Amino acid sequence: MEKNTLIGFVLIGAVLIGFSFFNRPSTEEQAQMQHYQDSIQALVEQHEAKQAAQQQLAMQQAAAEDSTSLLFYARQGQESVVTLQNNLVELKLNTKGGRVQSAKLKEYNGQDHQPLVLFDGEDAGLSFAFNGKNENIRTDELYFVPEQVTDSSVVMRLPMNGGGHLDFRYVLHADSYMLDFTMEASGMEQAFAPSVKTVDIHWHQRARQLEKGFSFENRYTSLSYKVKGEGSDYLSETKEETTEVGEPMDWIAFKNQFFSCVFIAGQDFNNTTLKSVPQAEGSGYLKNYDATTTTFFDPTGKQPTRMQFYFGPNHFKTLQATNDLAVDGKDLEMEDLVYLGWPLFRWINRWFTINLFDWLSGWGLSMGMVLLLMTIIVKAIVYPATYKSYMSSAKMRVLKPYVDEINKKYPKPEDAMKKQQETMALYSRYGVSPMGGCLPALIQMPVFIALFNFVPNAIELRQQSFLWAPDLSTYDDVINWGVHIPLLGDHLSLFCLLFSVSNIINTYIMMKQQDTGANPQMAAMKWMMYLMPVMFIFIFNSYSSGLNYYYFISGLISIIIMMVLRKTTDEAALLAKLEARMLANKNNPKKRSGMMEKLAALQKEQERMMREREERERGKRR
Repeated sequence: MEKNTLIGFVLIGAVLIGFSFFNRPSTEEQAQMQHYQDSIQALVEQHEAKQAAQQQLAMQQAAAEDSTSLLFYARQGQESVVTLQNNLVELKLNTKGGRVQSAKLKEYNGQDHQPLVLFDGEDAGLSFAFNGKNENIRTDELYFVPEQVTDSSVVMRLPMNGGGHLDFRYVLHADSYMLDFTMEASGMEQAFAPSVKTVDIHWHQRARQLEKGFSFENRYTSLSYKVKGEGSDYLSETKEETTEVGEPMDWIAFKNQFFSCVFIAGQDFNNTTLKSVPQAEGSGYLKNYDATTTTFFDPTGKQPTRMQFYFGPNHFKTLQATNDLAVDGKDLEMEDLVYLGWPLFRWINRWFTINLFDWLSGWGLSMGMVLLLMTIIVKAIVYPATYKSYMSSAKMRVLKPYVDEINKKYPKPEDAMKKQQETMALYSRYGVSPMGGCLPALIQMPVFIALFNFVPNAIELRQQSFLWAPDLSTYDDVINWGVHIPLLGDHLSLFCLLFSVSNIINTYIMMKQQDTGANPQMAAMKWMMYLMPVMFIFIFNSYSSGLNYYYFISGLISIIIMMVLRKTTDEAALLAKLEARMLANKNNPKKRSGMMEKLAALQKEQERMMREREERERGKRR
């Protein structure tokens, strides 16, 4: 190729590249173009969705007009409501879909001081889908005919063209929140293929905000479920979550803090998909629940499909009693809907806390007095551990002058090992264990944590007033500034403030008892100990006033106990007792405990390693 030709091609390429570069659309032009394309795509999708809806409507209208359709009569019905009720609950059943459309609890009030409504209207839905031989059946699109109506029972009949029908039989138990639900086909064998053995179920509900505090109620609101032969589980309370459960299930629960709607399987739920979507604060709702599953169905009608519903409170013993009404007498373990903590804490709450609470409540006292007496009893039970912990601190305190002498003897950092050895030897001579106060304190922790789980889930505290708190199950906003402050919220709870102050005072007393001198590390530790009670204001400000009240009373009683013990403990006599014990041990030495032997061995090993390190360093300097 000639040189001039080559140069020409290069120049043409440069011109084309330059032209493309300078005529390239700007960032704004590209954004506009993308927006234009997105708008066109959205219009296309809307058009396609509209066409699909029109086609579906046309098919439904055609089916409705088709007098030969199996569901011809079922599509010609009228919507009406049937009410079932007993002394506890009122349920409204809609003939369209043959489902429960409303649940009202007579013994509980909402925030409007009217009987509490768990759900109503379009907030909940239930649909059964059957795969028919010639056409499918979806119950939410069809009209049932109520028959055999009483105050506590009804048969919702779905008539079929040709004489067959599908019955939904509802029976509300007396003095109970349990509703029996039986599904049975009659004369419908020809409508289904012989292979049909199951029915598809879609159940959904928007969980209403039923309590005053959104964040606190939301913390205990979750979609829960129980796998057959196993314990219960639940989806996340704080984020959107979807899970598929392949194992057979006993029940699915759409749970609020204090109330639940439970769908119970007589012949197991299978191939279940569960979904929970949190809702925005201020929407009036907490979660959007959705469950799809399958269960047994016999098209011949020889064996009915048995299910149950529970619309009621999350009250531990009420749920336990409801288990006795289960199909085939199986243990549903519905009391798990009341969260009582991890296994150890749950055991304490189940066998001790609940029974104590119920016993005190039976006296007819206010819930505030019940919590007060409960706190006193708990403190009395753990008092031996409290006393032992205090005496351990007192022994350390009277031996502090001896410890100070050891510290003066070994002021250098390199003598830290020797100082520690002599200190441990001192404690050993006097029969004092530095860890003696820790174990009793740890013994009290399970009870403390157990009550942390019990109080927020005690429905008995709901809408019960005490002192300035109108409702012990939620926060007492004595000061409300109406503006959300990060970490604090829009209010200040007085019981929370009192709880934090009592903890600061208690911390001060404990730090004074365990004075270790001007150690910089210990000074920093003290400030950390004071910081935690202050943080409680931010942590517990939105918690229930009943829980903060319990912690305040518990802290106040602890302060009183510490002050009484300090006044009644003769430290001079205690030191004399320790001196006498030291002399006795000196004259009749006893073998050191396994723990002390291990500590001594560890100290010797550390000392050996330190000597070797020092020798190596001296060798390097040479």
